[in-house]
Amino acid sequence: LFDAGVLPYYLHQLDRVAGVAHYEVDDARARALHSELQSMLPGYLVPRLVREVAGAPGKVAL
Repeated sequence: LFDAGVLPYYLHQLDRVAGVAHYEVDDARARALHSELQSMLPGYLVPRLVREVAGAPGKVAL
């Protein structure tokens, strides 16, 4: 992404909606993948791992 001029800001956990269950990754696996990104990339290229929560004023960090 960086080579294309994009700085990733968020890495979203999926909303549980119809038709996307086969893409779902549980929170523990998502955190493990995020940790791997942190070990491989400089800080400014590591997106924040977040989820949208109904009623929350914004994205919730995992």
